[in-house]
Amino acid sequence: MAYPADRPQSEMRTLIEADQVIARLQDHVLGKAELTNTQVTAALGLLKKTLPDLPSSLAVLTDRHLSHDELLDELE
Repeated sequence: MAYPADRPQSEMRTLIEADQVIARLQDHVLGKAELTNTQVTAALGLLKKTLPDLPSSLAVLTDRHLSHDELLDELE
């Protein structure tokens, strides 16, 4: 379905159901649905437009190995 180019970007984003895109990608990964490379690329592009990016501070890598209890302590 084509949408007019004069629609506001915020309105266009509400038309895209991110959960449906995610479900379709999950089905593809699990072998339940066939998607072409173009469809996967388009789906990932839509997700980038509809879901917020994680702050880079959340993507800090560490080589520490913590136990379950230590991880819980870090969350407090």
